Amino acid sequence: MTRILIIYTGGTIGMNVNRSTGALEPFCFDSLLERVPELRQFELDIDTRQFDPPIDSSDMTPLVWQRLVELIGQCYDSYDGFVILHGTDTMAYTASALSFMLENLTKPVILTGSQLPISQLRTDGKENLITSIEIAAARRPDGSARVPEVGIYFDGHLLRGNRTTKQSADAFNAFESFNCPHLADAGVEIVYHDQHILRPAAGRTMTAHTRLDTGVVILSLMPGLREDIVRHIVEAPSLRGIVIRSYGSGNAPSHPWLLRTLAEATEHGRVVVNISQCVEGQVAMTRYDTGLHLQQAGVLSARDSTVESAVTKLMYLLGRFTDTDDVRRYMQQSIRGEISIKPNT
Repeated sequence: MTRILIIYTGGTIGMNVNRSTGALEPFCFDSLLERVPELRQFELDIDTRQFDPPIDSSDMTPLVWQRLVELIGQCYDSYDGFVILHGTDTMAYTASALSFMLENLTKPVILTGSQLPISQLRTDGKENLITSIEIAAARRPDGSARVPEVGIYFDGHLLRGNRTTKQSADAFNAFESFNCPHLADAGVEIVYHDQHILRPAAGRTMTAHTRLDTGVVILSLMPGLREDIVRHIVEAPSLRGIVIRSYGSGNAPSHPWLLRTLAEATEHGRVVVNISQCVEGQVAMTRYDTGLHLQQAGVLSARDSTVESAVTKLMYLLGRFTDTDDVRRYMQQSIRGEISIKPNT
């Protein structure tokens, strides 16, 4: 019988309304079948693990990502798929991090959650959970996993984890992968788009990486950005990587001090990556002079990656490689499907 492990980290999906106070509080996930009796219709062996205490996704940290990777690594041979229940606020960060930390994944790791608690009448949690389990259990005719990668399932769509961004705080359709096609769409039937799903390299086993370097910061450009503040950030002793959220197709102000500061950062071994503030499209730093100047300062293009993917990929590579040249080289490659558009510069 196919075995699925559900890991509840926290989040709205696992909350219950306290009738006395009206506040949301987590319930014990050992009673999951009582809350979602529809799961009994699956011909699956479903186990659950619950973080104690549950973690609000706003409090998510790389240490929790390491715990998840260690747990999946320990249970990898015992289960055919994994479903992680997670709060929506940082779900895209967690999905991106896990995609890099789980190398040569051969089994589904599906993250999901909900906008309303699973105990509420209008909850989106039941459908998200039930379909995530079905996707995690799905097999190809040869018996291999249908979706052997880290994905986010929400409101009828399966998205690649490291291409996904939260787009709404209120709508059930909370996530979208603007630069990557859906891996599957669920209606009356679940339609898998096999041409977009990654396949693992033959003959290689899954490797769980747990080392991350969190000496990374996001620097979002804006009109009026001040030199003293930027230098204070860039010159922090423990800083090793910078993700710049630039304008449009990768443009930045042509202030001499900004270009000089970024050039000095790269000269001192810091990896600086350029990502657009736009949710759709790609960075092309040779399109305008304001982007070309960044490239000349040693800034790398993240092309059509999400900010969540760029940040977690940088943490992963800095944790894995001591040579900055290795980090710079891999940042410009697609190692887990996080970049879909080939470089044009």
